[in-house]
Amino acid sequence: MRRLNVLFFALVAVLLTAVPAFAEGPATAVADNNPGLKAIAAGVGFAIAVVGGALGQSRIGAAAVEGAARNPGAAGRIQTMMILGLALIESLVLFALLVVFAKIN
Repeated sequence: MRRLNVLFFALVAVLLTAVPAFAEGPATAVADNNPGLKAIAAGVGFAIAVVGGALGQSRIGAAAVEGAARNPGAAGRIQTMMILGLALIESLVLFALLVVFAKIN
């Protein structure tokens, strides 16, 4: 019980030290000097996301084909899981595209 009290009060003390940070005024706006660099960086970041997604999808496809070849009776379940995995990977790539569009503007 004593350790729990010490932990609680230590946590409260740490949280109270962050309170003065909220009292600061708003930061001044910084001019955007290089909008072209922002677009290039967004394109490179999206390219990395696309390459990662493509590698993941190819590995899922290869593993599904290998699994169906080893056990033809489970091919239907393997295909269902493969499609679910492909959809999740593709949604991550589309999310990266949305982030790119949000950062460019």
